[in-house]
Amino acid sequence: MSIVTISRQAYSKGGEVAEKVARALGYRCIGRELVMDASKEFKLDETGFNRAIHDAPSLVERVTDKKEKYIAYFQVALLRKLRLDFAVYHGLAGHFFIKGVPHVLKVRIIADKDDRLRTEMERLHVGREEALRILKHEDEERREWGLNEYGIDTADPGLYDLVIHLGDITVDDAARLICYTLRSGPYRTTRQSQKALEDLTLASEVRAALIAMDLTADVRADGGYVEVNIRFPPIPAGEKKELVQEMKRVVRSVPGVRWVEVKTTGLTTGYAYYSP
Repeated sequence: MSIVTISRQAYSKGGEVAEKVARALGYRCIGRELVMDASKEFKLDETGFNRAIHDAPSLVERVTDKKEKYIAYFQVALLRKLRLDFAVYHGLAGHFFIKGVPHVLKVRIIADKDDRLRTEMERLHVGREEALRILKHEDEERREWGLNEYGIDTADPGLYDLVIHLGDITVDDAARLICYTLRSGPYRTTRQSQKALEDLTLASEVRAALIAMDLTADVRADGGYVEVNIRFPPIPAGEKKELVQEMKRVVRSVPGVRWVEVKTTGLTTGYAYYSP
């Protein structure tokens, strides 16, 4: 049992590779339909989710943190599917959202620029110069997304276990190579690796619940024990205590939470609040 995440350049046939890998392994293939699922579950528009996980943030989004809400909800939707195991996910952000889980094979698909240009020209019925402009914009958006959200360049080969350049290597060859690597490498699910995925999923659900309160926090989970670290602006102690009590109530309502610790910091002081 294991998981494959496939990151790819725009129009590099990464989706085709993912589908072939899923069929060969008998795994579920998760792609663009996840956006639709997330939008229905969290009652937000699909356009917002698509922009959140593909586009570099606008100035307005940097100020309002609206993008963070979409990203947090998308991560919850993705992890809920991946924790069931036997899955191939193809999309920009998979390797970021599941970082630290051992039984994940992280793959990067790249392709020759001319092949990508031909695909874009045929898809949009545009000339070479226009297709080149669109591809350049797409690549810059994806790179800036990773740098802004995680401080990491999505094109860095060090982020992946396997980088495949489609060209002389065909889509079928790439699928076979991924399947071989998955079967021969250390990607089988263990009790410890599944726990890491369950903890990551619970932390993402708690983070999403707090974002629904317009609160952004660092969350860690360990077997149902949850630690929330949040920085408050300078506010009266009474207001801070009331807000923390409401946070604890919301966190305790998340299925799987057994104990919560809320750590808060202001400009000069810090507090820890525990709750069964």
